[in-house]
Amino acid sequence: MPRFHNEEERAAWMLAESLAETARAMMKQAETALETWRVGKELNRVLCARRGISASDAEIRWSETAKAKNALTDNSFHVTLATMYFGAAAAHYSRAQYLRSHGEARV
Repeated sequence: MPRFHNEEERAAWMLAESLAETARAMMKQAETALETWRVGKELNRVLCARRGISASDAEIRWSETAKAKNALTDNSFHVTLATMYFGAAAAHYSRAQYLRSHGEARV
């Protein structure tokens, strides 16, 4: 934990840390959704191969299922949220740096 020059700098840093942690949690959810999509695609390919359906037709069938669409939508949604939270965290880290370079009092 860094030493802070003033309370305002500390608050900006702590908020940035919190936002970054939330962003990491959103990325974890996005990864889970993408993995759901990949596993479902592979299972569908295997099932279709057993029935004599080509890999390209299996992929088309998978992409049209509600589970595939939901997984991709969840992935996109959580990546967007993570991007937003990482951007907000970066702004607060910058604010903390600015306050450090312009602060006199020590906390």
